[in-house]
Amino acid sequence: QLQLVESGGGLVQPGGSLRLSCTASGTTLDFYTIGWFRHAPGKEREGVSCITNSDDSFNYSDSVKGRFTISRNNAENTVYLQMNSLKPEDTAVYYCAATSQPLMIFRRCVVGAQGYGHWGHGTQVTVSS
Repeated sequence: QLQLVESGGGLVQPGGSLRLSCTASGTTLDFYTIGWFRHAPGKEREGVSCITNSDDSFNYSDSVKGRFTISRNNAENTVYLQMNSLKPEDTAVYYCAATSQPLMIFRRCVVGAQGYGHWGHGTQVTVSS
């Protein structure tokens, strides 16, 4: 059974960078679209980005577009989220999730869609001076 583990979170100053990793075990990520989500205290969970397994097409929420980059390395069974120009409002617990039936529009995965059946336990990202 697919299991996901996030890593790479931490404390960073505004304007800094972090790279999150989502590493799978139990089965290959080749068959899954991966989404990154975040949950900040007092707010609803928010979709951040997603990347498909078929053609590596990707998508971002407006709040992170131009600052975050998602990528995948199937040989390492890992998906990455490079986060640059971090802001205090990026502070949250970040989760990766997997689905074999992604919601697609115009050949791009829909960020924050429902239907992700496999979730990691999350990694804390804190952006503060």
